[in-house]
Amino acid sequence: MKPANANAGITRSAPRTDAELVASIAAGDISGLGALFDRHGADVRRLLARLGMPESDLDDLVQETFLDLVDAAARFRTDATVKPWLFGLAAMIARRHRRFVARLLVRVQRWAQEPPPARVATPEEHVVRSAEAKRAWNALGRLSVKKREAFVLVTLEGMSGDEAAHALQVPVATIWTRLHHARIELRGALAEET
Repeated sequence: MKPANANAGITRSAPRTDAELVASIAAGDISGLGALFDRHGADVRRLLARLGMPESDLDDLVQETFLDLVDAAARFRTDATVKPWLFGLAAMIARRHRRFVARLLVRVQRWAQEPPPARVATPEEHVVRSAEAKRAWNALGRLSVKKREAFVLVTLEGMSGDEAAHALQVPVATIWTRLHHARIELRGALAEET
């Protein structure tokens, strides 16, 4: 039989609340990010699915939501509840994703459109042009999200480096680095397929 006070010397700290975790993240300690993800990741995923995000994008969008949480944590009101605030971040991510995809599709459609030919293209020429557009689309799809964002905003959307940096909330040097690497990867991917 154990003495009544056998566990008296053991102290267990209570799990930190969501608000405490967000406050610690705002202070620079991101160790609580995993706990918040464990508590709310499935809810955020469900919300994004209900908002119509494609199944293939859900994991990336959930991750992006929690990464945005790190930057947004300083703006969290301590008297608010974390889950609705986190859902607000996820909704912004979904809107941003929709805008990105819409702009990307418009740009890709422009790539795929042929200028009016002076003569009727042969079936072989049509196949070659369609294949080139498909290769460009596939190469763009293989870029990481960050590199693709920089490439799309600056090269395809015509934004300046400063505008893209402001839109993505990163330093201008980061935009140029991502753009540089995106161009190298795109050239390599397009060269592989020829």
